Amino acid sequence: MSKLFLHGKLTAKSGQGEELADILVEASKLVSGAKGCRLYLISRDSSSLDDVWVTEVWDSSEDHMNSLQIEAVRALIGRAIPILEGKPQSGQRLELLGGHGL
Repeated sequence: MSKLFLHGKLTAKSGQGEELADILVEASKLVSGAKGCRLYLISRDSSSLDDVWVTEVWDSSEDHMNSLQIEAVRALIGRAIPILEGKPQSGQRLELLGGHGL
């Protein structure tokens, strides 16, 4: 299955995990209609409330990169960057082998 599968963690500054999660949930709504977006999930482990996980599946890297050029998405990125603890790290690029749901 040839898809781009990304999974990564963003860590907010202490006490700002809820705000970061809200921004990312808003982003998920924006990209839900973007070309090639098959899955965009936001999750959090209740034992680490400042860590927010993003799991994405795209038809291609190009579709993913194009989604980052959407003006409203860029505005959300601008809101998220100042509340991140350190520089955001690149998420894991995983090989999607199959399964239910896509």
